[in-house]
Parts: sequence; structure tokens; C-alpha cells
Amino acid sequence: MADISGSPGYRERPSRFGDAVVWERTVAAGDVAAPVLPDGCIDLLWREGRLVVAGPDTTAFAPAMPAGTRIAGIRFFPGTAPALLGVPAHELRDRRVELADLWPAAQVRRLTEQVDDAPDRLAALEAIALDRAVEADPADPVLRRVVHALGSGRSVAATAVATGLNARVLHRRSLAAFGYGPKTLARILRLQRAMEVARSGTPFADTAALTGFADQAHLSREVRELAGMPLGELLARA
Repeated sequence: MADISGSPGYRERPSRFGDAVVWERTVAAGDVAAPVLPDGCIDLLWREGRLVVAGPDTTAFAPAMPAGTRIAGIRFFPGTAPALLGVPAHELRDRRVELADLWPAAQVRRLTEQVDDAPDRLAALEAIALDRAVEADPADPVLRRVVHALGSGRSVAATAVATGLNARVLHRRSLAAFGYGPKTLARILRLQRAMEVARSGTPFADTAALTGFADQAHLSREVRELAGMPLGELLARA
């Protein structure tokens, strides 16, 4: 679930967990949220007394929430959450799943009450992640190298060489860690790079050249396919 920092009433900060950020939002009357772009991340969300896991998206997600809705979340960087949650990322792809469907219901009721009653819900969500990390297996360190390589524009083949994985193993481990194969992850990370550059006011043709697209038309096609709207409209709503 991607950053919606352009949405009104949104704030975000780095998490004490490390490979994550925490964020919260209160929906005001008339708010039109920017679409949530795919980014390879998984979020643990608190929303009005429920704990929900938002899996890695393959296309933009348009949240529809009534005015007054309060939501808080911890967004785990790509490859980080599956070890904590105890479920492969591809099982969560394009899904919003109740945490009680993944963990024992009694445990989730207790955790939900803790977040409900906490004076700082972001700190309460961080505490869940930190406590879970003590019990869970650590994230595979090669995953960070995969994200770095693909995020810097390396090809899937070059990433396999850099990480010492053959193509089949890279694909299998990417599905479990990120929710999709390395080719899709590379497209998503490239879109994120392009959005960051375009938000700075860089012309679209230059944005395409700087972020690994063949040309502006290629950038436009990818934005429409992954975000569901033209780049200009997406930037206006971000």
C-alpha cells in the first residue's frame, strides 16, 4: 500500500521498528484522497476498532471512507512484513485481510483493544511489530539487496547476478517476499521513482529519461496501467 501523503489530514514519520514508517489520517468532509499507488509495501492498519493487513497492490487502490473516519498504520518496507506476519506476501496480493484471519483471534482481540485504548495509536502499532519481531524469523538479508538493485534500475537478470540467485529462485523468493515476481516489482519501483521526480516539477520527457523509461509515451502507458489515470491527473491529486 503506497504513500498517500498528498491526502488532506495525513501525517507520517519514521518508525522505531526500523524498516517501516507509521502514519495516520482523519478523513474530513469533502476530502478526495489521492489513489494509493503500488509500492511493494504491506501495511498493518487500525481503522475504527479493527486491525487489517493491506497487502501489496499491483494497481492503484482508491480508498472510499466517510468523513470522520480515523485510520492509523505501520507501512513495512518491501520484503519486511511476511516474516512478521507469518504468511507469504503473494497470499495477500491486492487484498485487505483481517489480522484475525492470520493470527489467533484471542490475540488479535487483545491487540485491537490495546490500540483502541492507546493515547498514541502509532506507538501501539509499532509495539505490535517490535514484539512480533522478537518471536519471528528475521527477514532474509538478500531481499534488501533485491529491492536496492531493482530500485536503482538494474534489470532482473543483473539483479539475479548481483544477489547470487538464479532466475527461478529469484522469482520464487520474490513472490513470497514482495507478492509478485521481480519484473513486476521493478515496474512498481520505477513508477515510484518517476513520481518522485515528476513531483519536483521535472518535465515528463525528462522524468522518463531519468527514471529508466524508453520515452515519455512509455512512461504514460505505465502510469495509466498501474495508476489508472494520466500522469498529469495523478500529480494534481497527489
